[in-house]
Amino acid sequence: MRAVVQRVKSSSVKVDGNVIGKIGKGLNVLIGITKDDTISDITYLKDKIINLRIFEDENGKLNKSLMDVGGELLLISQFTLYGDCRKGRRPSFIQALSGDESEKLYNEFVVQCKVSVKKVETGKFGADMLVSIENDGPVTMLLDSKKNF
Repeated sequence: MRAVVQRVKSSSVKVDGNVIGKIGKGLNVLIGITKDDTISDITYLKDKIINLRIFEDENGKLNKSLMDVGGELLLISQFTLYGDCRKGRRPSFIQALSGDESEKLYNEFVVQCKVSVKKVETGKFGADMLVSIENDGPVTMLLDSKKNF
């Protein structure tokens, strides 16, 4: 699994012009799922995200996690995180897991996050979404459950 984690002051997602998910201070997380992902990837990435110390403490140091600050999560599925652009000019999405299996893993990721975080909002799996992000900092982290980066 891959995630683009952005610290936000606020974030929302619209489908067909309607807001379906909205958070205040917290993290906007774009999630990509690949063919090799399992429940252990979900657990690893969820734990990493909610405990990642990317919020400032009283001294302005990045020492606090989402859990420490009582932040919120907006989770957006994004298969394009597995787009391979190394060859040619058109991305290949051969490594991205598609369809029902990907949706099951995404939904399990959401369930695991809801156990730990007080407010978790989502986009709509497979939909054309408009995501608004008020990136705070800006602070953006790239995570990969296989530790590729």
